[in-house]
Amino acid sequence: MPEQPPDEPSQQPSDQPSDPPPARRPEQASVRPTVEAVWRIESARLIAALARLTGDVGLAEDLAQDALVAALEQWPSDGVPGNPGAWLMAVARRRYIDGVRRAVTFERKAEELGHAAQLETEDPMDEIEFDAHVSDDVLRLIFTACHPVLPRDARVALTLKLVGGLSTEQVARAFLVPVPTMAARITRAKKALAAAKVPFEVPVGVELTARFASVLEVVYLIFNEGYAATSGQAWYRAELCDEAMRLGRMLAALAPEEPEAHGLVALMEIQASRIPARTGRDGAPVTLLEQDRTRWNRLLITHGLAALARAAARSHADGRSVGPYVIQAELAACHARAFAAADTDWGRIVVLYEALGRLAPSPVIELNRAVAVSMADGPAAALVIVDALADDPALRGYHLLPAVRADLLARLGRPAQARAEFERAAALTANDSERAHLLRRAAALTAALAPCSLAPCSLAPCS
Repeated sequence: MPEQPPDEPSQQPSDQPSDPPPARRPEQASVRPTVEAVWRIESARLIAALARLTGDVGLAEDLAQDALVAALEQWPSDGVPGNPGAWLMAVARRRYIDGVRRAVTFERKAEELGHAAQLETEDPMDEIEFDAHVSDDVLRLIFTACHPVLPRDARVALTLKLVGGLSTEQVARAFLVPVPTMAARITRAKKALAAAKVPFEVPVGVELTARFASVLEVVYLIFNEGYAATSGQAWYRAELCDEAMRLGRMLAALAPEEPEAHGLVALMEIQASRIPARTGRDGAPVTLLEQDRTRWNRLLITHGLAALARAAARSHADGRSVGPYVIQAELAACHARAFAAADTDWGRIVVLYEALGRLAPSPVIELNRAVAVSMADGPAAALVIVDALADDPALRGYHLLPAVRADLLARLGRPAQARAEFERAAALTANDSERAHLLRRAAALTAALAPCSLAPCSLAPCS
């Protein structure tokens, strides 16, 4: 999977729940949007709480999906409950208890299940107990999914599905692999966790250090998926960005001496500050160079710059070189410090991309660098870099490659070629909003040079 761009995360989920069952009746269709909205908000916490109860991540997801089916079946006639998250939890827990009863006598499991017999009269959400070390089931779920027993790609994929609420198809798109391949990978990951009897907990000491980098990566990918939707009508999902920032702050509190944790928080907060300005009143994307920067959230920028200062201070105190998240946060800060697009220090951004490319080589980072070069040195210099990436297998099917090339061609006065590249990029994206944006760019091309307003949608100079 190509790494996410340092300043403008790439793709992200649709507004669909994780692998939702198809609606089977007209009544289900009418309530389906409500069920999906609840699922987006509650799925990660629901699966995490069930994983703590059952000790099995795969079983927890199955129980959560059963509760989702029950909601589609019952809410059309019974109405949406006042506390839908608690309703889903109650149904899922009840299914689990029924399964235990079928396997062994209830008496034998009474001590293990505690006061589960009181579920009929108590709000099940009241029964969630919080760890004294890190009080969040979702964080436990991430650390469990990022266990070293799984390969790197499996850790990221499983966490995106369980915590990010993405469907298998959306995760496959993020990894640029076929859906059956991703489905098999996720299934193997869940079976491996169950077979290894991985405890549902946040590790400490050496185990914490071993898993920390993977967890940071997963949290940032969740943020990316929230910031720029891979599919669906919305260009972004702010709730996923909020969840990723919340988890990132918890990780920074968990490991205050780790510069990369503070760097990740800085990166996410500075990028999230742009969300209010990223779409117009009609919901259409507004690119970075066209945004009203007075609408950027200055409080998030202030918090992000403070986190970046903490990251730099920790790196210097320990004599360590800065890591990739700190560099990416520096890139985001270059834009945040420019009160107008014309004030952007593109030369500094090119230098930062070069440093990031040496630290973590990636064709996506090279594509980012090309965009920065186009702003600092002109489109001709950048087109050489982009054309060199044309045959890279990691970018095959990656719509931002033709999108960047189209913008450069337009600025070089080659509108016919640019139009074809914009249309190719539009055909490759699964996001309705971004597709419409790219097609508008294609339609607007004339013999006159188009201004650099794409630059491109998921890269540093954009939105």
